[in-house]
Amino acid sequence: MSKQVTVRYFASVREMLGKGSETLQTGAPTLAALRDELIGRGAPYAEALARGKAVRMALDQVMSAETAALDEGSEVAFFPPVTGG
Repeated sequence: MSKQVTVRYFASVREMLGKGSETLQTGAPTLAALRDELIGRGAPYAEALARGKAVRMALDQVMSAETAALDEGSEVAFFPPVTGG
């Protein structure tokens, strides 16, 4: 079943994709499935969200595991791990 979600991109992920956010329709049941769906779009998504890269995810502004379930209207954020300094 398709649902509308808002996806936000931060830091280097945003820079690689050239946009900070987008609203899309997805059939993905989980964060992992959504990430794979975006990777399937090809470059630059495949590069920015590649499985070998450390990418953190948040669901409705809460850090979440890839197994977290998506709901209609969910907000998803993808960002690189934050390093202290």
